[in-house]
Amino acid sequence: QVQLVESGGGLVQPGGSLRLSCAASGRIFPINSMAWYRQAPGKQRELVALITRGGRMNYVDSVKGRFTISRDNAENTVYLQMNSLKPEDTAVYYCNVNYPTLGMDYWGKGTLVTVSS
Repeated sequence: QVQLVESGGGLVQPGGSLRLSCAASGRIFPINSMAWYRQAPGKQRELVALITRGGRMNYVDSVKGRFTISRDNAENTVYLQMNSLKPEDTAVYYCNVNYPTLGMDYWGKGTLVTVSS
């Protein structure tokens, strides 16, 4: 059994910063990619950032230059540093972890990020 525990969401003013964390625990399996998705009210879930086991990163255009994804393979943890936050970044952010030997992805329960003055 795998559990993903997210933390770091909250309320922040425009221009502020937050750091999200997602730790995988439970039975240990090899991890391939780790990613953050988000879903704003009334919108579809979208991929925000992804990092491969080798460290290659991809970002949605709207967050390039503002968000940074990183991972600690020894701790099975992925981070999302979010700077220069905008109201349009308001969403529930979900952690996603790919386990190739299980042939599936696991999702966290989500953490709410609200950017508002």
